[in-house]
Amino acid sequence: MSTATATAPVDTTPSGLSRGVMILVVGALVLAVALLAGPRFGVVLLIGLGFGLALEGFRFGFTGPWRRMILERDASGLIAQLICIGIVALAAFPLLAANGAELKGAHAPIGLAMIGGAFVFGAAMQVVLGCGSGTLVNAGSGNAVGAVALPFFAIGSFGGAYHLSWWTSLGSLPVVALEGTQGLMITLAGLAAVAVLALLVGVKGSHRLPRRYWGAILVLAGLAILHLIVAGQPWGVVYGLGLWVAKGVVAVGGDLSGSAFWAAPGNAAQVQASLLTDITSLTDLGLIGGAALMAWWRAGLASPVGKLPARAWLAVIVAGLVLGYSSRLAFGCNIGAFFSGIGTGSAHGWVWFVAAFAGSWVGIRLRPVLGLEAKR
Repeated sequence: MSTATATAPVDTTPSGLSRGVMILVVGALVLAVALLAGPRFGVVLLIGLGFGLALEGFRFGFTGPWRRMILERDASGLIAQLICIGIVALAAFPLLAANGAELKGAHAPIGLAMIGGAFVFGAAMQVVLGCGSGTLVNAGSGNAVGAVALPFFAIGSFGGAYHLSWWTSLGSLPVVALEGTQGLMITLAGLAAVAVLALLVGVKGSHRLPRRYWGAILVLAGLAILHLIVAGQPWGVVYGLGLWVAKGVVAVGGDLSGSAFWAAPGNAAQVQASLLTDITSLTDLGLIGGAALMAWWRAGLASPVGKLPARAWLAVIVAGLVLGYSSRLAFGCNIGAFFSGIGTGSAHGWVWFVAAFAGSWVGIRLRPVLGLEAKR
């Protein structure tokens, strides 16, 4: 006669003591950055931690909502993104108008390479289920796909920046930036129009936003506005990742003088400077750390992705490279181009959104072919 023995689940939730120690450790790291690089950079790291905590804590992102809009006609996530951008725009436009010498927007030109890069980025982000910020959050929270994709994202970002001048020479328009009250009204009207279109296309009731979405909207918008004020520039992701690789290349004796981008005085100086003085790097590191802290705070770093075939992991590596390379050509990812671009009045943010959303439709249909999920 056999007896079944039930095994009680192991509680991996951190104790109150360990949580308290972790808070002290994080506080010490922020203080160290403030002392070594200056108070402003310590605050930027703290803001980055806030982004990571919010994105992981509210389980909010950009890739998933686009996927649900395309597959399920669930408009809630996309509408939440649009509301968040609108709140940022309400603060960013007057701030930029009043402090043009100290603050700058995420403005970039519209060109052939930019449009193609945005389309390819949209496809690749659906392959790994993570955009720029999503890949950082996934890696930080213990997701194996995100952890594998992240270093290749960085390599791709470096490569895209290295070749950027060649790609932009294919043709681009001058930078178009909406400014002032009129620009703000146009931006808000555009966001409202996309929201109405999403409501019309979405299934009935899909516009109702979960409570956690409202929390994410308010926290992320507040952090993004604070980032603009403290850093003097909008929230971005891609530059920092490429810079890490550029520093590595120089450290092993590589020569970047052949790249117009990396040889430009400002970028060349940043390659030589301390990583603690690069705004985007600090935000990225904070984002990874914040996501890791939130995942651990809940129940430890564990985000299983299931058993994947070899071709799926190869697809993740290639998609990571493509994400980095294409986002550099497109002058940003969902954060730098879509969120911050539109939020600070850049016309290229709108074009990026259309191209990347179209690319997402393709990427969603590639996932089953690549072995990343069951075929529909």
